[in-house]
Amino acid sequence: MKNKNINKNINKKTFRQLERIIKGGANHRRLGIMELLKKEPELSVIEIAKELKVNAKTIAMHTRRLAISGLILKRNDFRFVRHKLTKNGELMLSFSRMLE
Repeated sequence: MKNKNINKNINKKTFRQLERIIKGGANHRRLGIMELLKKEPELSVIEIAKELKVNAKTIAMHTRRLAISGLILKRNDFRFVRHKLTKNGELMLSFSRMLE
């Protein structure tokens, strides 16, 4: 009986983590940002916004959500914050391409 409760708790935690990752990438703007970062890592919000022709404030909100979900990493570089894909971000992009 005790093993079933342990497995149940592990599954809940794993499912919640998976949910956070999927929700983090479940947006066309976020997928576009991840696609761009795959091609050009270490971009700032301003550089991403210029490339995607989207307001920098919108990009900042989306990169924040991507970072919370663990799909991108943020790194301070003096005045700017640089962004790059994580392994989970790369996997999410691969998964989204499979659905095309």
